[in-house]
Amino acid sequence: MRRVQSIKYSGKYNSLHMLWQVKNPIGTLFNFIIIYGCRYLPSLHLKNFLYRLTGMKVGNGAAIAFGATLDFFYPELIELGEGCIIGYNTTILAHEFLIGEYRVGKVEVGKGALIGANCTILPGVKIGDGAIVSSMSLVNSDVRPGAFVGGVPASQIRKE
Repeated sequence: MRRVQSIKYSGKYNSLHMLWQVKNPIGTLFNFIIIYGCRYLPSLHLKNFLYRLTGMKVGNGAAIAFGATLDFFYPELIELGEGCIIGYNTTILAHEFLIGEYRVGKVEVGKGALIGANCTILPGVKIGDGAIVSSMSLVNSDVRPGAFVGGVPASQIRKE
């Protein structure tokens, strides 16, 4: 089960309409500019420095590939371990806006973990040290350290 905090919304439309009551628009714009700019930045050291400015915890030697998108509403809830790799065009979310509620949850990627290209990591998920997530996977639950998972939703492919 994912570790998310659920906040109910009873407004006229859906929970995304209360976004500006929940997050500072100027801070969100700052995060958006940095995170979307980093999608196309080739320097890993500069990317990691800029991601840290948003409140994200980025371990030394973490590599975030070209085109990866990290949550710009809640970057402070993302923690990337030392030496991990986030693959091309992967999306890491720390929030979900739904019809009658919104959810936020910390996302942790362990030391030396590998997330393949075009994956989606949902809020409240912990990916253990040395785990491997196959390309094109949807990770909606925790991944044990050293595990090899893949698919939609991600399930174990090989025993540790």
